[in-house]
Amino acid sequence: MKYMFVLLIFCVSLSPVYAGSKDSRKKVKGVTSRNATAALDAFNQVFYNKDTRVYNALSDRPGRAAIWTQAIYWDMIMNAYKRTKDPHYSKLMQEIYQGACGQYDNFNWNNTTEWFIYDDIMWWIISLCRAHVITGDEHYLELAVSGFDRVWYGSEGVDERGSYDKEQGGMRWGWKRDEWKGKMSCINYPTVIAAGLLYQITQKEDYLDKAKEIYTWANENLLNKSNGAVADSKHGDGEPHWKMHLYNQATSIGSGVILYKISGESSFLDNAKLAADYVKNEMCDEHGFLPFENGIEQGVYAAIFAQYISELIDCDQPQYLDWMRKNINHGWQNRDKARNLTFKDFGNPCPTGAIEVYDASACPALMQVLAPAK
Repeated sequence: MKYMFVLLIFCVSLSPVYAGSKDSRKKVKGVTSRNATAALDAFNQVFYNKDTRVYNALSDRPGRAAIWTQAIYWDMIMNAYKRTKDPHYSKLMQEIYQGACGQYDNFNWNNTTEWFIYDDIMWWIISLCRAHVITGDEHYLELAVSGFDRVWYGSEGVDERGSYDKEQGGMRWGWKRDEWKGKMSCINYPTVIAAGLLYQITQKEDYLDKAKEIYTWANENLLNKSNGAVADSKHGDGEPHWKMHLYNQATSIGSGVILYKISGESSFLDNAKLAADYVKNEMCDEHGFLPFENGIEQGVYAAIFAQYISELIDCDQPQYLDWMRKNINHGWQNRDKARNLTFKDFGNPCPTGAIEVYDASACPALMQVLAPAK
C-alpha cells in the first residue's frame, strides 16, 4: 500500500499544469526574475508617456490614465526598484513624481478640478509614504501628511467637514455630489493603511488611533465576518451594498496586515486571511484565476491586490504563494509575445490590438512583489 501511495505521488508530480482556457491547453512554465523585469519594461514601453511623465490610458494613443491609478503604477516602479536595486527604476520613480507634479498642480490638494474624490487623494498618500520610506526624502512625507490632513479634517472653501464623520464614524467618499457622500470601502480601508504607514514613519500615536478607529468602523459596517466578503459601500443606516470588488478585498487585507505588523495582535492577521480566503474560494474561477471586471478603470484592481496579498504572504502565510504563482505563470504564458504585454484575464491570450493600461497592469504588478519559484 505504501508503495502504491509513493507511485501515485510520483505520477502526480509529473502531470503538467495547464492554462484554464480549453482553447489553449498548453504547458505553463514558471517565470523568472528576468521575466519580471521584461514584463514591467514592456508595460512602460507601451504606456509610459515620456513627455508627460505619467501613464497613458490606452496603448494606441496618448491621454493620461485616471489620477488614482497613476499612484498604483508608481508603486510598481518602486517595487521593481526594491526587487532589483536597479538605478534605472530609481530614476524613473523621480521622473514619475515630477510628471505627477506637472499634471496635478504640484499636489495642491485643494485643486478640486484634479482632486475631486477623497480616495483619489488617499491612494497617493499611501504611495508618497512608500516613496519616503525608500528614498528618505522628507518632501514625500510632507505631502503625505498634508494630504492626510486635507482628507481627515477638510479644507476651508472646499469641504470643511472633511471625509471623517465625527458623529457616525467612518470616512465619506467625496464632497461634490450626493452620490459621492456614501462611505465606501475604497476610502475607509486605504485610510487605515495610510494612517498605519504614517504611524510607522513618525511614531505619532494619533495616526495609530485613527487607523484603529476607522478599521473598527469598516469591519463593523463593511465586512462580512463570517466569510470575509467586503462590501462596496454603505449609505446612511441601511444595509451595506454587497457588491464585492477585488481592490476592496485587497485593502481590507492590507489594513489587517499593517495593524498586525504594528501591534502583533493576531485578530488583525486573522481578518486579513479571511478576506484573502474569500477571494480565493469565492471570487476566483474554477481554475483559481483572479477575478476581473470590465468597467471603467477596474482592470487595475488585481495590481492593487498584488501589493497586499504579497504583504500578507510576508507575514509567514505561504499558503497563498502557489496560488499567486499560478496566476503569474499563466498570465505571462498568455501574453502578447510581440509586445510582452499581459492581460487581466490570466487564463486566456492577451488581445493583440489596443489595450487599456488598467487591463495590462495586473501581471507585471504581481511579478514585482512575488518572488519566482526557485
